[in-house]
Amino acid sequence: MNAAKPPEGLSERAQAFWVEVVGSYVVDDAPGRELLLRACQAIDLADSARAVYLADGLTVTTRLGEVRAHPMVAVERDARLAIARLLRELRITEEPDDHRPPKLGGRR
Repeated sequence: MNAAKPPEGLSERAQAFWVEVVGSYVVDDAPGRELLLRACQAIDLADSARAVYLADGLTVTTRLGEVRAHPMVAVERDARLAIARLLRELRITEEPDDHRPPKLGGRR
């Protein structure tokens, strides 16, 4: 498989992300490509969920009349968390420098 060519079934945005990542980083093993594929799929899922709740509104009313957050808000959140974790696993994101000493003990 040509690592530079994105897999089928991804949106244009996810395909562009794939191309950018493999053009900037070495992703030449099957596990790395799988992690990248999952990150791209999570990008598509998050974008799809966002489109649904933007069209429907941030809240829904249940059959009992309760107002709740749209279920797609949670889908988007979970997909975005998955993206962050997958990119961290791929080691293509860097942790910001934090020169503060670690917290010791609890609150005062």
